[in-house]
Amino acid sequence: MNKTNKDYDLICVGGGIMSATLALILKLCDPKLKILIFERLPSVAEESTKAWNNAGTGHSAFCELNYTPQDENGKVDISKALDVFQQFEKSKQFWSYLVSQDLIKDPQSFIHSIPHHAWVRGKKDVEFLKQRYEAMTSHFMFEEMKFSDQHSKLKEWFPLVMENRTEDEIMAATRMDLGTGVNFGSLTEHYFRILEKKFEVPVLREHEVLDIDPDGPEDWSAKVENLQTKEINYYDAEHIFIGAGGGALSLLQKVEIPEKDGYGGFPVSGQWLFCNNREIIEKHHAKVYSKAGVDAPPMSVPHLDARYINGKKELLFGPFAGFSTKFLKEGSILDLPKSINLGNIPSMWGVFWHNLPLTSYLIEQVKMDHKDRINDLKVFIKNTKPEDWELKVAGQRVQIIKKDEEQGGVLEFGTDVVHSRDGKITALLGASPGASTAVNIMLEVLKIAFPEKLESKLLQEKLEIMIPFWNSDVRTDEKRFKRVQERTSKILNLEALH
Repeated sequence: MNKTNKDYDLICVGGGIMSATLALILKLCDPKLKILIFERLPSVAEESTKAWNNAGTGHSAFCELNYTPQDENGKVDISKALDVFQQFEKSKQFWSYLVSQDLIKDPQSFIHSIPHHAWVRGKKDVEFLKQRYEAMTSHFMFEEMKFSDQHSKLKEWFPLVMENRTEDEIMAATRMDLGTGVNFGSLTEHYFRILEKKFEVPVLREHEVLDIDPDGPEDWSAKVENLQTKEINYYDAEHIFIGAGGGALSLLQKVEIPEKDGYGGFPVSGQWLFCNNREIIEKHHAKVYSKAGVDAPPMSVPHLDARYINGKKELLFGPFAGFSTKFLKEGSILDLPKSINLGNIPSMWGVFWHNLPLTSYLIEQVKMDHKDRINDLKVFIKNTKPEDWELKVAGQRVQIIKKDEEQGGVLEFGTDVVHSRDGKITALLGASPGASTAVNIMLEVLKIAFPEKLESKLLQEKLEIMIPFWNSDVRTDEKRFKRVQERTSKILNLEALH
């Protein structure tokens, strides 16, 4: 065992979009910061960040019906949609800055204009969608949204879905031309190239962080195994960020901070049907989201997506839920049982007891065969042929379980930044909307971990240039926001606003 003599300002655990975003924002603001990144796989962006392992949707709340729930009185709550929209716009602002500085050469290597649609069937859901449309278009953020319940218009928007439909089918959809598809794997690889080439940030691949312990009153020490040589080293840092996706919980549980207590995780694996018929793929240039089934978790909202992966257009349908006790796609089947301890048993039991319908839903999903999945796809594409579609396993998602006084524990489907009181340790748990809002989440981490830096006027000015609304609410300045949005769209070569 060796102890390095190097002290770092920040160690990032995980080679995905979260660690890369945090490290890059910090380096752009203060190039003198000493940052070190560990990734246990041979390459970065191989888990949830990888293109095939996530939805690839630029989550702006345009089409995701689970972001706009309807209460018992029928009123549609769009507060989460407003928040998610703003968060994704911050991501686009940051990306456009990187392109404008020639740090990323070609925006189409990671982002494309793809219209976003919410599509529903049946009188009740059509009424809900109309109410949602009216509520959303009352805000300037969504004023460009279109609504139609006319088959002729829907055929223009997504002809593949409308093939062989009869006029007596009641349906409606909304459309946002500003929608995007994002290859977060490609984007993250860009980030790491900038970090390694421009800023000479060490990114140690095939290195696994085994433990994190205090090192005196100020610093923390990461115990790291080189997976090739089996050598163990210790690296000291003032701050450590755990952005290891599904692997974050297991490592956080080893860290000696009380804030971790009560947290657990519930792993759900995703699966997609992907089309192998190029003729069908070329018929669909849209993201079409519908409503989740009864008792289905929000992340299981069915959607038919045009995607760009490795420079080629693809077509996917899903997601279908699977179950594995692994917390990472390349993880161990012991991840879930090892995560259960005396501190989180009440939370885990409470979640199980109060989510029996979800358990039943997952069991039904796991039992599905190819014919069952094709039948689900036929809701979207009536004349689907089974031989045109294959199953692909996507990434693992570990949903947050946390303490709750009434129920013992609750299952959350968002993200949570868990941190020590002094902000020296930060960890990101959870999943959706995840990568789309990485910039906003990492700005939150900056405020927690580096509050003294954010007091610097120089750093604030740098952030203002990179992310004009980094610390502002879009609603406070509509005219300025529209100017920024139009400029961002032009730089990113997005079609809707120029």
